[in-house]
Amino acid sequence: MTKPLPTVTPNTWEFLRDAMIAPTGFREYDARWKYPDEINLPGMTALGLGLGTQIRARGIDPVIAVANDYRDYSLAIKNALILGLMQAGIQVKDIGPALSPMAYFAQFHLDVPAVAMVTASHNPNGWTGVKMGFERPLTHGPDEMAELRDIVLEGRGQPAPGGSYEFVDGVREAYLDDLVGDFTMTRKLRVVCATGNGTASAFAPELFRRIGVEVIPSHNDLDYTFPNYNPNPEAMEMLHDMAKTVRESGADFALGFDGDGDRCGVVDDEGEEIFADKVGVIMARDLSKLYPNSTFVADVKSTGLFASDPELKKNGVTADYWKTGHSHMKRRVKEIGALAGFEKSGHYFLAEPVGRGYDCGMRVAVEICKLMDRNPDMSMSDLRRALPQTWSTPTMSPYAADTEKYDILDRLVDKLVAMHEAGETIAGRAIKEVVTVNGARVILDNGSWGLVRASSNTPNLVVVCESSESDDEMRAIFSDIDAVIRTEPGVGAYDQTI
Repeated sequence: MTKPLPTVTPNTWEFLRDAMIAPTGFREYDARWKYPDEINLPGMTALGLGLGTQIRARGIDPVIAVANDYRDYSLAIKNALILGLMQAGIQVKDIGPALSPMAYFAQFHLDVPAVAMVTASHNPNGWTGVKMGFERPLTHGPDEMAELRDIVLEGRGQPAPGGSYEFVDGVREAYLDDLVGDFTMTRKLRVVCATGNGTASAFAPELFRRIGVEVIPSHNDLDYTFPNYNPNPEAMEMLHDMAKTVRESGADFALGFDGDGDRCGVVDDEGEEIFADKVGVIMARDLSKLYPNSTFVADVKSTGLFASDPELKKNGVTADYWKTGHSHMKRRVKEIGALAGFEKSGHYFLAEPVGRGYDCGMRVAVEICKLMDRNPDMSMSDLRRALPQTWSTPTMSPYAADTEKYDILDRLVDKLVAMHEAGETIAGRAIKEVVTVNGARVILDNGSWGLVRASSNTPNLVVVCESSESDDEMRAIFSDIDAVIRTEPGVGAYDQTI
């Protein structure tokens, strides 16, 4: 007879003994909590027991690669998770501190089915979480997360014999060897390597030097206090800092990485920040020359150019717009046999023969350098200017409580669909369609669009707008979408705006 987890609060006797896990931490495709406010170490052990139980119940070989990012509390959390996995009879292969894509690589390198990476990704210090999966290269999606949540919260974790622990050294070196392969630059490149003092500091500078790129360092010292800014190449603070370093150094471009190294951001030689979806179009143009008639997946936050760009059309590209989120995108790329997936947040999913289908900022960095090597007469700004011009907002995130955001979004989607059906306009233009695969992407008659969806990882909505016409139209789209959003009193201020 199992029983649900007891109610535990911080700074109590029970907190040091019993599991505390906030149910809201089980999100669409990640498990993520504030630590120790929303989860304690016994809670992490219960999560490990639940994950191990889930692995065994599905008949999967009970072996898992486990790793942690570079935060001062991640090792303790990983050890608590490992304890639960071993209680469930799982053979744990601990690869030590790592990037998330290094942990995914370990599944292939060590030939194990499952992975659990302790990381808060790009969230600031004070957050923790686990990225996990047991069907490489995929990670848990909504169905697997819901199943795991119920196992854990209902106390259905089942101890089993056979658990063991092994520390496996050398995976970092094998990962770097795999990234480099036999490639060496033939053109001279000077690249700003921006790691925000996060985990990628232990990887990216060495990787660049090994492929023959001159490194201009930017916050490459490991420091888990993140003294300059939280490493997140989607945040304007990091992008602006990368741009400043490019202008000061005369670098060819800058590449920046988030806290667990699965995302990559780009600033060109003129100090212009190129949003990741536009970088995706640049990469898709290059890859579709090598692999004509390819399919590329783009998330609903991404530019419309994947479908409309004349060069991609000429190369026979099929564009598929899908749900935002690394687990959704990985799964979609695999399901439809796409060559790559591109997400506006900077996750790229390069499948065979380029990559293995998981999101790896380091792999993207190498492929961008290869792209530049194949185009020796082109600068990064040349490649940017070669794209049809559009005007895009950054990804903006107004506050909405985790317990309310999905209900709020449902009402907003209904309101936007109703506007379309009533023949109302956005930015003075007719609404062509409202795509509701993930929130509402409101597409206008000229291809411009605005999106509102719920963040899967934080208590926020997500808003992005793009105009194919002008900056003024982009701002008008945002104003009209925001006016609908403001009909919901549970929506707070934006983290950044235009």
